[in-house]
Amino acid sequence: MNRSGMVIVLSGFSGAGKGTIMKHLLSDYPGKYHLSVSATTRGKRQGEEDGREYFFKTKEEFEDMIRNHELLEYASFNQNYYGTPKAYVDRLLSEGKDVILEIEVQGALQIKKIFPQALLLFVTPPDGATLKERLEGRGTEEAEVVLQRLAIASRESLLMEQYDYIIVNDDLDRAVHSVHHLIQAEHERAMRNTDFINKIQNELSVFSKGENE
Repeated sequence: MNRSGMVIVLSGFSGAGKGTIMKHLLSDYPGKYHLSVSATTRGKRQGEEDGREYFFKTKEEFEDMIRNHELLEYASFNQNYYGTPKAYVDRLLSEGKDVILEIEVQGALQIKKIFPQALLLFVTPPDGATLKERLEGRGTEEAEVVLQRLAIASRESLLMEQYDYIIVNDDLDRAVHSVHHLIQAEHERAMRNTDFINKIQNELSVFSKGENE
């Protein structure tokens, strides 16, 4: 049975570990998943490369992409733009590949409107205290920025029910396995296999009146 490519959205609070889960998913299951690289206007962090973590754009370049309808979705987060380039996603889907979009809540809900059958997964730590500890433990941001991220997380939590599944990241290996298992199980849902169902129905229709019994 041939599988169609599927859009998977992976969101979560800043500091919940969605990026780490994504990296392990790609390395643990090579060739199964393809990450859609987002465009952003935020500054490049140490060790990041253009075209790998993000396509780093100026505000003017990003707004040109908006005007030219080159983005599937975009959002403003912490005073920076983030968006998903359309052409790359469309190409992978046409090749029957699963595409994972690691994006924020605003963008995820936009994607759901464009791809109603997209699978939406939300990553969270087991509790709020753990999230605060993880953000502070990164040591890459001032205390004021950490508080801003926690305030954003509070607002994002109000939209968690819009997602299909919640991934509690209290054990990394288990969280990675859960994401993989959910994606593979989703492929078997009847609504995603209508062509196969129709094929079987047509092949068996000859027996509907007892022919060849």
